[in-house]
Amino acid sequence: MNAAEQQGRKPRADVQRNRAALLDAAQRHFLRDGVGTSLEAVAKEAGVGPGTLYRHFPTREALLAAVLQSRTAELESRREDIAGIGDTGTALTRWLRAMEDYLSAYSGLPEPLMAATRAQDPGNPLTVPCDELIATTDGYVRAAQRTGYVRRSATGYDLFLAACSVAWIKGTGATAESVDRLRSLIAHGYRAPDDRT
Repeated sequence: MNAAEQQGRKPRADVQRNRAALLDAAQRHFLRDGVGTSLEAVAKEAGVGPGTLYRHFPTREALLAAVLQSRTAELESRREDIAGIGDTGTALTRWLRAMEDYLSAYSGLPEPLMAATRAQDPGNPLTVPCDELIATTDGYVRAAQRTGYVRRSATGYDLFLAACSVAWIKGTGATAESVDRLRSLIAHGYRAPDDRT
């Protein structure tokens, strides 16, 4: 939030225009080059200097969090569709797939998100969206546990990390068959049913 917003004033038109241009340019760069793209290149494409970029977004995480907000509406729409599913196992599976798609929107995205959950830094702009994803996932997990679909020891955080892993693998160019096998291993575990150790 800038000074004008903190004082209850509407930001100047050029400030709003610069912010919008930066977000558009960042979206294009993240799609093309991943989240590690050059921030100076983002500023240049937006037609502003690096100082303007850093005034709006003091860190890479702040810029990434702002860009991800545009993708959150799509994820929320999918969550609303999933809410109507009566089968808890199907609902959880569909949510995990929606989260994978969200997490694989940009190459390299899972890494800063997982780092934000490990650090639990309230100053990191990615912490709040990660916490929301984990809480939503935990709700699906608990519902599936009540119907016996998910083992009691599983948590929303575990499956958030699993979705991050699948999203990361998808970003490496793995085949669809490999990704499906990984999903199956995560869902069913890698030990044979009669393995007691």
